[in-house]
Amino acid sequence: MIEISHITKAFNEQQVLNDVSAVFEAGKTNLVIGISGSGKTVLMKIMNGLITPDKGNVYFNGRDFYSLSREEQKALRQEIGMLFQGSALFDSMTVEENVMLPLNMFSNATKKEKLDRVNFCLERVNLKGVNQKFPGELSGGMKKRVGIARAIVLNPKYLFCDEPNSGLDPKTSIIIDDLIIEITKEFNMTTIINTHDMNSVMEIGEKIIFLHKGVKAWEGNNNDILSAKDENLTSFIFASSFLRDARDAMVEKMVK
Repeated sequence: MIEISHITKAFNEQQVLNDVSAVFEAGKTNLVIGISGSGKTVLMKIMNGLITPDKGNVYFNGRDFYSLSREEQKALRQEIGMLFQGSALFDSMTVEENVMLPLNMFSNATKKEKLDRVNFCLERVNLKGVNQKFPGELSGGMKKRVGIARAIVLNPKYLFCDEPNSGLDPKTSIIIDDLIIEITKEFNMTTIINTHDMNSVMEIGEKIIFLHKGVKAWEGNNNDILSAKDENLTSFIFASSFLRDARDAMVEKMVK
């Protein structure tokens, strides 16, 4: 579980986050949504220790990250997996080398143990046998799956995903969504996802917070988001034609 409490952050005169609090549960896909500039990325960077908040606390299973010593923070970071928006694979390294990188940095395991773990993670994301391929030989969806394999190779308790479906076609996006929710439940991770993809919100949004101008404007799940009363949230979600159709169908059903 991750709890954020009264997170506030400004850059110069610009207030980016203002008194944001939320609880993100283990074993669930927790989504942070909002238009560009709403503070999603800054909030994620604060949660994984890349940006220090002006005020507030971030608790990892009760441990206040910003009250820990540098060594304790370093140890905690090893419990965090990160899936970057562009996958962030090293083009000059093979798939195997990319996935093994965190193990080489943070693990004292033997070479065989590392390779066994890499192979396990690649098989888990349905990429068995691609070890010696380079990122340039992979499709966008395959790169994302390699990124997921690397993110879970250290068996993290916490997984951060920044726009995991960015640049992917709808069919591949569904595959990535299904994979993320499967591994979240399988390994009981606390998974936090920044996304603009409303199809993902409707499919895997077990816990959702909506940021608007740096403030938490709404909180709920994918079962009640369509009936939310917040005008800014309504405007955001129904910008998708798919969800406009869903709204119209819901209204028609209510009228009948």
